[in-house]
Amino acid sequence: MKEQKDTHADDLKQFTPARIQVGRTGTRPLTKDALSFRIDHAAAVDSVYGEVEDSLLAKLGLFSIDTRYESKENYLKRPDHGRLLSDKGQKCLLEHCEMAPQVQIVISDGLSASAVEANIMDVYRALKDSLDSYGLKTGTSFFLKGGRVGCMDAIGELLQPEAFVLLIGERPGLVSAESLSAYMCYKPRKGTKESSRMVVSNIHRSGTPPLEAAAHIGTLIHKMLEQKTSGVKLVV
Repeated sequence: MKEQKDTHADDLKQFTPARIQVGRTGTRPLTKDALSFRIDHAAAVDSVYGEVEDSLLAKLGLFSIDTRYESKENYLKRPDHGRLLSDKGQKCLLEHCEMAPQVQIVISDGLSASAVEANIMDVYRALKDSLDSYGLKTGTSFFLKGGRVGCMDAIGELLQPEAFVLLIGERPGLVSAESLSAYMCYKPRKGTKESSRMVVSNIHRSGTPPLEAAAHIGTLIHKMLEQKTSGVKLVV
């Protein structure tokens, strides 16, 4: 009977990265399983407290501004500070960004700098290609340090884009610390309802492949602009 149970668990492990059939020695997990857990936990912590390298932003031709996050500790305690731009950041956008673009792309570290480091090169370039294939024009892309999803509204108020894409690091887990999300909204402004946003999540090499995700995001943006809506009202 025990042999059948183990065989079934082995079959399940082919379809999920979840921690199932973790071995034990008495009341403690096996050394290999305990070490695996500690490695994944350390990777998750590093992704939260990590920094996106300036060299990567330079390769993508992006300048950087800050929210009012102040520090990582404050960012984790005060999510609302990640939804607002710093005074210097607002001034920078007004000086350097195209106003009222058809599509605005913003990249943010969010809760995982590792997600940006691992995926953004492929996602950003493929997304630009996808939007170009639909004849859509993008504004001035930039990097936002310490961003939260709600920052879309503050940026939308300032730049007045028609469609908005926020590529942001997801909260890391013990399966992947490199998962990116793409939040989209039609005309995000102050007071935008969460039901108006839509998301493509779990973008990483073991989840939704970056190139596939970028093509899908481009298609959704095209439909948003055609239907002039987003979120639950969008007919996909």
